[in-house]
Parts: sequence; C-alpha cells; structure tokens
Amino acid sequence: MIAADLAIQRPANAKLLVVDEQRHLIHVPRTAFVEFLQPNDLVIANDAATLPASLSGVHQQTGKSIEVRLAGRDSLDPMNVKRFDAIVFGEGDFHLRTEDRPLPPPLQTGDTFVLGPLRATVAELLAHPRLVSLLFDGTPDQIWAGLASHGKPIQYSHMQTSLELWDVWTRIAGPPVAFEPPSAGFILDWHVVSDIREHRARFATITHAAGISSTGDEDLDHLLPFDEPYHIPEATAKAVEITRRCGGRVIAVGTTVVRALEAAATEDGHLRSGDGVATLTIGPATRLRVVDAILSGTHEPGTSHYELLRAFLEDTMLERATSELISHDYKTHEFGDSVFIQRLHK
Repeated sequence: MIAADLAIQRPANAKLLVVDEQRHLIHVPRTAFVEFLQPNDLVIANDAATLPASLSGVHQQTGKSIEVRLAGRDSLDPMNVKRFDAIVFGEGDFHLRTEDRPLPPPLQTGDTFVLGPLRATVAELLAHPRLVSLLFDGTPDQIWAGLASHGKPIQYSHMQTSLELWDVWTRIAGPPVAFEPPSAGFILDWHVVSDIREHRARFATITHAAGISSTGDEDLDHLLPFDEPYHIPEATAKAVEITRRCGGRVIAVGTTVVRALEAAATEDGHLRSGDGVATLTIGPATRLRVVDAILSGTHEPGTSHYELLRAFLEDTMLERATSELISHDYKTHEFGDSVFIQRLHK
C-alpha cells in the first residue's frame, strides 16, 4: 500500500473499504461512513490528545545525541508523569527509517539524559537495549512545561515534513495521554458527529493511551502493543448497555477503542466503567465480547494493528480485503484511508 505523506486529517479524496456482514466488499468515499450506520448503533471514539512524546537530547555519560520516544506509563493521572517507559534511539531523527536508526550508547541504570529543559534518569533497563524506564526530575508542572516546550509528535520517515501537535490531535481530543494519535478518529469532526445522531445512532467516547506503532526492531515490535491505561466513562458503559437492549451494534473507531472496551469487558459482555490497564493482545483467537464492528485505518500484514483486525475477519477474507486496498491504491499510515469491518456473529 502507498504511505500517506501529507498531514491532512480529512482529505477530500479519502477512501473507505466496507466489509459488510454478508462479506461484500464496497468502495465508497470515506465521508459515506455514516450511511452504513443503523438505528440504535453506538459509535465509540478515543478522545485522547497526543503527547509531544519525541524528545531530542544527550546521553550525559557519553555526550552522544539521542532521541527518546515516550512509550508507556502506569495510569492516565496527570500528576503521574515522573515515570515513563521509553524507546531510545541513537543519532538521527525521523527522516531516517525507524528500522535503520542506530542503537543508543550502551545504557546503564542511573544514566542521565538531558532532554532540552528536562532531565531524566534511567531507572530500569527493560527487555531490549532500546527500552528503558525513565524517571524525570522536577514537579509534574515542570515536566508538563518541558514536554510542551521541547517535545515533538512522534513521526516516521514516510512523513518528511515535521509534524506539529495540531496535526495529530483529533477534533474530539481531550486529555493529553496518547503517545501516537488515535488516528482512526481523524475522520471525525462535529459535522460527522451530528450526522451520526441524525442517523438515529449514538456517539460516545473513552480515553485510551494509544501507544507507539513501531520501535524499529523486529524483536521489540513483537512486544507491541505495550500495556496501555484507559478510562471508560460511566455514561459510555451505560450507552453500551442501552445499545445491547435495543439490538444495535457497538462500533469502535480505531484499534485503541477495541482494546480498551474488550479489556474492560466481563465474561458475559458487561462493560465495566472506570480506570484500567489494557494488557491483552487481540488477534484471531480473541472472542470479542463488546465490539461488533471497527472503523480503522488501513494496516499492513505483520503489524499488531493488522493482527487485531483478524479478530473481526477470517484470514481469507482479510487477505481479499488487503488485495482490494492495494489494487485500488488505498493509502496507509495515520493520514491514510480507512476500512469499516463488521464481524460475523456466531
């Protein structure tokens, strides 16, 4: 598939591949998504705003340049910003393919990073030479100020123009907790939300700390997605209950929403409200308890996002859909085109 290389959230020519319950493949403009909604459906999106999670700086012990990409934290609490898990790269920036980025200097517990106005200490070495737990100096207010003044959105080499925060915040963005944008939500604006309601469907949100999509290392990528905290509002849990009673479908806007909803689901499909941490990896063996359909970006085979789609669609059909995306020049990555997949109920 072709990588989308312009930071336009709602391009006029954006495409949507619909896979309906009868396994028909339908190509439409992405703006036609709402035409496939049914009365009593519930559309749920992730309202997380994207952090400026890429921090350039220096490894103090060697004087070598590094880039730190924040990749995980324990909770969504805005006061809990002293400790992050992070991916550390050596010299270079996003213009170089992630898989070609050099390793950082050999790291040890206690090493110090100088990241613009911020200082952080390596608190723990994790499962890979690029993966560490960092402890930032300062108060939460000082850390937030340092992130705001020095951080940049995480980005990859397919996007050669430097991204700004306004490029990666959805129109419904709220708490700044995502490490990369919940980009399936780029389709949304207030006109779309109004159209959803005009189709007698409902709209609700959750908050999920959307994680990074690539680490540049095959072994480390196999650990994705990392554990991710989320919050399910009580109003959203009640909306799911009402949707079930009325015979509607729960439609997730993006893989992060699927992960949060399924992590918060009980065995019988009841959705628990409140805070939690999504630890499960969703794939072909997963029995979905809450979500009936997904509106997602296009994802390439081998990625964790593609594996999640296998919970909705049998492999032969997903391969057919992927072939359709390729033959019709769909664009991939965060500013690319979309798919709407409805799962079979057995």
